[in-house]
Amino acid sequence: QYKFRDLTIEELKNVNKTYPNFTFSMNTYTFKDGSQKDLLNFSGTVPVKYGNSYNIPIRLWILDSHPFAPPICFLKPTENMGISVGKHVDAHGRIYLPYLQNWSHPKSTVIGLIKEMIAKFEEELPLYSLSSADAARQAELLSYIAKITEGETDVKSKSKIGGGKNERCFNKITVVGAGDLGIACVLAVAAKGAADKVVLLDLSEGAAKGGTMDFEIFALPNVEISKDFSASADSKVVVLTVNSLGNAQTYLNVIQSNVDLFRGIIPAISHYSQNTVLLVASYPVEVMTYVSWKLSAFPESRVIGVGANLDTERFQYILTNLLKAEMLAKDAWIIGEQGEDKVPSWTSCNLVANQTEAMAARNSREKLANRAMEVLKGKGQRSWSVGLSVADLTDSILKNKRKVHSVSTLAKGCCNINSEVFLSLPCILGTNGVIERVKLEEDQLLQEKLQSSAGSIHDLQQQLQL
Repeated sequence: QYKFRDLTIEELKNVNKTYPNFTFSMNTYTFKDGSQKDLLNFSGTVPVKYGNSYNIPIRLWILDSHPFAPPICFLKPTENMGISVGKHVDAHGRIYLPYLQNWSHPKSTVIGLIKEMIAKFEEELPLYSLSSADAARQAELLSYIAKITEGETDVKSKSKIGGGKNERCFNKITVVGAGDLGIACVLAVAAKGAADKVVLLDLSEGAAKGGTMDFEIFALPNVEISKDFSASADSKVVVLTVNSLGNAQTYLNVIQSNVDLFRGIIPAISHYSQNTVLLVASYPVEVMTYVSWKLSAFPESRVIGVGANLDTERFQYILTNLLKAEMLAKDAWIIGEQGEDKVPSWTSCNLVANQTEAMAARNSREKLANRAMEVLKGKGQRSWSVGLSVADLTDSILKNKRKVHSVSTLAKGCCNINSEVFLSLPCILGTNGVIERVKLEEDQLLQEKLQSSAGSIHDLQQQLQL
């Protein structure tokens, strides 16, 4: 089931040559969301010099998208070993390294990862020898830690070995990307007042400049600027606004550049905020939402794109205030692809009982929708307008409003779509993202348009290297 089986086997052969003590096996790994996969994993010891020489036991799980996704790494302590919680190791023995955060094939390899692991462990030894009394207590804890290292990562307890302060639960949002769109999102979210704290994650090279520097000069309350992924920890919502500014010559190359960028971002974000909702605003939103879903391994409900939320709000406003069709606007939505291929739709067709009158009412509705769409065409999606839309979506999620929005969600199963593609559809949003997809009225032409969009997006995704 490994997508890149030959590449994975070749790399693990190299690992076996360098570290012949490692033993390989296939076991079931349980992710945070409760989903399970049979994954290749290997365990053994790595040599570390810290005054004396030590053999540090580790276990690495190889994801099925390897080598394009980094391994999941754990310490594997014995009963007479205690875990030294530090910068690179948590209380459960999970190992976190810059090499993992910045993983990018073909530059990154398991051999390179182990070398950095050894280097970091030589700076800060991750294990220590227990006294006999401590060993007895450790034996009790090892059954708990073993669940983690065996893959059962959905343990509900949040206590840390050795103690630690408990932070109060608060609404924190992280915006990734300090371009115009990222800054617009921060300002709009801050103005909305839904979040207790907003983190702007600036991944650009060099010192702060432009709007980021202005943020630092005119310090906004509850807004933090950082270049460190750890600043995003425990975010309720993470908004992705980054886009590659490379010199790609084709549309496919532009998207591939964005995919490459996301490979270095999503795993780190997923590590620090394992229960977050990912809200994607990067271009093209349908494809990048799909990429975020695949790279994060989050459930589909917690990965959504901004999609047609802005267009829908504008569409409903035009129907209500310009065309004076308030009752019609309540059931009106823009769905499908963001851009020229978006289409108007309805979640109710109970206009009248008589068939002749119903046809006349439908024709009238379509004329109004066409007029509204013409007005909508003149409205561009500027950074500040998308920022307001992002603030609207985050407000619904954080406050668990259960409000309906047209957002990019996994469309498989809708309108006879069988491929894994994301399209804008009316969805009820709450704390955990999409609660429920709202049923659209049956319309053959609409279904054909959505199927056409799904087909073109799926064809594009098949050409990408994830």
